[in-house]
Amino acid sequence: MARGEHHRIHAHDRVQRNRLRVAQEAARLMSEHGIRDFHHAKRKAAERLGVLDEQALPRNHEIEEALREHQRLFQADSQPQLLRARREAAVDAMRFLQRFEPRLVGAVLEGTADSHSAVCLHVFSDDLEAVGIYLREHGVPVETQTRRIRMSREEQAEFPVLLFAADKLPFDLTVMPLNALRQAPLNRMDEKPMRRASLASVEIMLAEEDNEQDEFERKLAAAIR
Repeated sequence: MARGEHHRIHAHDRVQRNRLRVAQEAARLMSEHGIRDFHHAKRKAAERLGVLDEQALPRNHEIEEALREHQRLFQADSQPQLLRARREAAVDAMRFLQRFEPRLVGAVLEGTADSHSAVCLHVFSDDLEAVGIYLREHGVPVETQTRRIRMSREEQAEFPVLLFAADKLPFDLTVMPLNALRQAPLNRMDEKPMRRASLASVEIMLAEEDNEQDEFERKLAAAIR
């Protein structure tokens, strides 16, 4: 092998190792410190590791994969229960907000939610103040913010965000007009339409989890007889 080719392969391997190191450190920061933004976690991880090469910075989906692996290795006893509690809370909230066509999004839907994760919902009304009024009428104090969301590669828009807590869990509601039901915003990880789940879909998800758990317990009982 020519010396130049050897150096090229060595440099490529070093970049790949650094990408993995940064992804793993970013996943640790997200899991242990509650950082929710992939870009921020990536930059902070690279700074901590002294990785300056832009090519060595992982993509968001690589960080998400590392986060799933971190949770599997270090939070196997707690993360599934934290995720389940948030999915059950999402169902309760979606039933309560059913008139606003709620959709579950984010880490609770994707399965990476932990103790730092809010239950994130998209809700829909052409009267953007109606959701806040409805919550306050039912005794739910809310904090209002705004969020800029990419609706397409060319278009961004700002939407109201309502923050509140219920049963000690944080909720994050983005209020959109009804026509946004037809066009999901872009996912920040891959710029593809964001996954969103209806109430019926989340209920099916929980039922499937219950069936899997029942099957596991049956197999375990048979194995120890």
